[in-house]
Amino acid sequence: MRNFSTAIIGAGPAGILAAISSKRLANLDVVICEKMPQIGKKILASGNGRCNLSNERINQSYYNPLAKTLVNKVFARFGKDDITKFFRSLGLELCAESDGRIFPATNQSSSVVKVLEIELKRLSIPVELDFKVEKISDLKEGFVLSSRSGKELSCRNLILAGGGKSYPALGSDGSAYELATAFGHNLVKPVPAAVPVVVKDQMCHLLQGQKIDARVAAFVDGKKACEASGDLLFTKYGLSGTAILDISEPISIAINRNNKRDVVIFVDLAPYMDSNRLCVEIDKRLSSGWANEDLIAGILPNKFSSALKEPLKSRNAKFITDSIKARRFMVIETKGWNEAEFTAGGIDLADVNEDTLESKLKKGLYFAGEVLDVTGRRGGYNLAWAWASGHVAGLTE
Repeated sequence: MRNFSTAIIGAGPAGILAAISSKRLANLDVVICEKMPQIGKKILASGNGRCNLSNERINQSYYNPLAKTLVNKVFARFGKDDITKFFRSLGLELCAESDGRIFPATNQSSSVVKVLEIELKRLSIPVELDFKVEKISDLKEGFVLSSRSGKELSCRNLILAGGGKSYPALGSDGSAYELATAFGHNLVKPVPAAVPVVVKDQMCHLLQGQKIDARVAAFVDGKKACEASGDLLFTKYGLSGTAILDISEPISIAINRNNKRDVVIFVDLAPYMDSNRLCVEIDKRLSSGWANEDLIAGILPNKFSSALKEPLKSRNAKFITDSIKARRFMVIETKGWNEAEFTAGGIDLADVNEDTLESKLKKGLYFAGEVLDVTGRRGGYNLAWAWASGHVAGLTE
């Protein structure tokens, strides 16, 4: 049985960075254990195959409230400039978009994985593929990892970077949580985040496939939880699009973790017009004798005439305006892990050292990436967290 200074469970972004920083900066004898037949599967799928690897506007405000102190400390050690410097040191050219999102200049996530593979090879870091850790034996000083296939290895320090539960086909199936809770760590119930929502509404059926620019707001128990603007996509099951993904986290937490049922989304279907201007325009059209089906022509796509048939039939300018500016959708549930971009929840941060990401319950055990209860917004914030936390966890003592 081979012995290592540090073993890393998970060859995703956090695990790979942990390995590289361990070898580069601490010159540790490190190994990566990955249950998939290939490293970086989620990196390849990120950003619709483009890999939105970071953001120029990174700070603690883009993460869940309970994680802000820890996130701030981690980024103080390896922040946005360090992330871009790191990738450029690997030969990866980067480009930034107007909203701060950073992508490889090739617009291909495979470029990111390739330069990481080259660096792992240059540093002679072994990667044990198809190594699904089923048991961790807790030694007085160190650990023994046992795989499903019967392989074993030992290590002094262990970094758990096995991801959350989103996109389980890519390797994140929640098994890393079981390994952590075996050491007594509390688990904040993981729920899907950046995920479409299910509503039962005739409008969704009539408009399925229609995409518009909209402003949306989520309300839980009558209180506004968050709001966002962007694409709204009507589907056969409910609502999707970037605007919905951006407000889905508090919705998912309310429904899937806290068993709330009073969850509502209000949609402004015409955010480019204020209510007064829209009402005046509708009233003018009514006064001119416009037919019901023509009252919103040029304001919304033509398909909306049938979807808003009842309000238009009323020929009441205020009712029509309210139906457009504050359309109410009751959320039944969210879609599941196969359609979620991120995981909200994970290992409780209360039992993790904020400076080193080492467990407070077991010496030599470290955490990095999505396995922790850290969730960022869409736009490169979650990958940035993975890179940064991997780097910090890799500096094991």
